[in-house]
Amino acid sequence: MRVARYYAPGDIRLDDDPSPVVGEGELLVRVRACSMCGTDVKISRSGHPNMTPPQVMGHEIAGEIHEVGAGVDGWTVGDRVQIIAAIPDGSCAECRRGHLAVCENQRSMGYQFPGGFAEHVIVPREVLAVDGVNRIPEALSYVEASVAEPLACVLNGQELARVGEGDTVVVIGSGPIGCLHVRLARARGAARVMLLDVNAERLARAAELVEPDDVVSPADDASAVQAVLDATGGRGADVVITAAASGPAQEAGLRMLARRGRLSLFGGLAKDAPMITVDANLVHYRELTLVGVNGSSPAHNREALELIASGRVPVADLVTHRLPLDRVLEAFDLVASGDAIKVTIEP
Repeated sequence: MRVARYYAPGDIRLDDDPSPVVGEGELLVRVRACSMCGTDVKISRSGHPNMTPPQVMGHEIAGEIHEVGAGVDGWTVGDRVQIIAAIPDGSCAECRRGHLAVCENQRSMGYQFPGGFAEHVIVPREVLAVDGVNRIPEALSYVEASVAEPLACVLNGQELARVGEGDTVVVIGSGPIGCLHVRLARARGAARVMLLDVNAERLARAAELVEPDDVVSPADDASAVQAVLDATGGRGADVVITAAASGPAQEAGLRMLARRGRLSLFGGLAKDAPMITVDANLVHYRELTLVGVNGSSPAHNREALELIASGRVPVADLVTHRLPLDRVLEAFDLVASGDAIKVTIEP
């Protein structure tokens, strides 16, 4: 079978591998769709501290069960499934407290375990042990189901930021994550959603799809802050979500907040520039909250699938490019260029 394997930064190869053999407690899944995210591009260019090369990449996986290993109950050949990416161990101190997204021993598909940029993938027993295989609702396509994983992360982020009824929400960054944030905020009852991006062309393309209430392409951080204040009568936003890997955006987001506002540091920063400046007095006197976000739990994946299947968070139109596995290197370039919103590989 064909696989896309990471060897080192700048070295992604299409290899021919023997088909994997399912073991006890495992599933063998024929991959029908594996979507690509910005993290995949970062890995391809700069590596990742949790990556174990050489490794088959891809973690937004949907497919059909091809073979069921001994000792696995509840699944049959032909079942349509979506697979979690981040795998908690289920037993560490954080998992026992219900904080599975920050499991201290977390492993991931496409990092420590072979991922979904392949014709077949083994679902390891570690995934099954934490109920990490989800049945795809009948009306849902494989491509839509593959987007459940990034939506699960977005859901975790909005839960932590307490996005709810009547909120004014600002989303900074109009890539696929930003688009999902706009749609989920609406589904959670936000009264007004603003979408900001310094890239006017990308912003216009995203806004045409997700239709935020306000669209702002600021010249700089100061004008971004002023635009939000002007749009809210000087009050500011209840929630600001930085769906971009930008320290200045995080700093500006803090200044956009209304009293008791919440800033979600959703986009991680580059490892060589992880620091931002925080006005502690602003946080203190306005009773602001800053929250981090790290992936999602198996439960978030299940809820994300339900949100997509119910139509509350549509995702099909966000997938602008669907490519075969042989064009996976082209997919990396498409995502990096910003010319696509969401790219899906269909082996």
